[in-house]
Amino acid sequence: MKHLRWLAPTLLALSITPCSAAPRPRNVILLIGDGMGFAQTSLARLSFGKPDAALNMDAMRYAAMVKTQSSGPGALYGVITDSAAAATALATANKTKNGMLGVLPTGAAVTSIVEAAMGAGKAVGLVTTVTITHATPAGFGAHESARGDEDAIAPQYLDRKIDVLMGGGEAFFLPRSAKGSKRKDERDLLAEARSKGYTVVKSAAELSAARTQRLLGLFSMSYMTTEAPEPSVADMTVKALEALSARKKGFFLMVEGGQIDSFCHANNAPGALKQTLDFDAAVGKALEFARKNPDTLVIVTADHETGGMAIVGPATGSTGEYSVAFGTKGHSATVVPLLADGPCAERFSGVLDNTDIPKRIAALWGLKVGQLIPAAAK
Repeated sequence: MKHLRWLAPTLLALSITPCSAAPRPRNVILLIGDGMGFAQTSLARLSFGKPDAALNMDAMRYAAMVKTQSSGPGALYGVITDSAAAATALATANKTKNGMLGVLPTGAAVTSIVEAAMGAGKAVGLVTTVTITHATPAGFGAHESARGDEDAIAPQYLDRKIDVLMGGGEAFFLPRSAKGSKRKDERDLLAEARSKGYTVVKSAAELSAARTQRLLGLFSMSYMTTEAPEPSVADMTVKALEALSARKKGFFLMVEGGQIDSFCHANNAPGALKQTLDFDAAVGKALEFARKNPDTLVIVTADHETGGMAIVGPATGSTGEYSVAFGTKGHSATVVPLLADGPCAERFSGVLDNTDIPKRIAALWGLKVGQLIPAAAK
């Protein structure tokens, strides 16, 4: 595997100035490794086979441990979150029940950091390697009581005019009569997107050629394969930053490495390793952008840990120098890592709850998040 390990030791040369004495960040990049706990990042680091090897994320200077519990119901009455409740907490600063997106346990919709940023004139983007309508991006860009209603989530992105959307899930944008569609109606959301000013791209070549501030990239009918000829999550991150950075008032970008979770559910350590390294390559691109644009805050975290992964012994296969054991095929309740760098990054250190993250981002911008949305405005 070829990854950008060389970036880590020298990438950022930003001075460490206390937030109270420094300009607030103009841009925020939040990267979420779905299912990525401390063991997953440790395995990725150890896979290089050198004691001094480092991930791109290791260059970041502030760290925290993040608690992930949801409000339930679920395993152990909410001690173990799912991705929907975790995304809602990370986006709206509110706990909710597993399976719910952008709403309180009552079903009432609340504003996300994406909506707050848009209200302040900032550009916003969502990038993932699973379907763009999946739980993590949907927690930031939609309001639904059931995470499985992906056909209802897709038009909400276009209605809100989220500037950049990239991932898999074309099936939820095609009219019901089209081959492979998973919509329940005949809405052609690709046509609707074009009518609203989006450039729609479906391949790495089209993505590379796109020159637009409003972009819809759908590279698979369902989950992305995360293999060529599809664009990588790092490629998508670079293009999203190119599009969003044209906005004078700055931007908010969420990037998800969505399939660390998938492979950990399957207890597939080599697959989880590959996905973690792919995600770290995207982190490297975000940090490279931040080095050139020092008004950018970069935060890396996870929604929860998946698989109860442990590194337990000598090598038995393709996971580097160590063998891996899993304690579950589901999620676990362990804390997850957070790393931060850039202006005011010190505010993202210590032991945090996942709801603290959007609260602190919003506070840096003088915004409010998690406000009730009237039913008529939802």
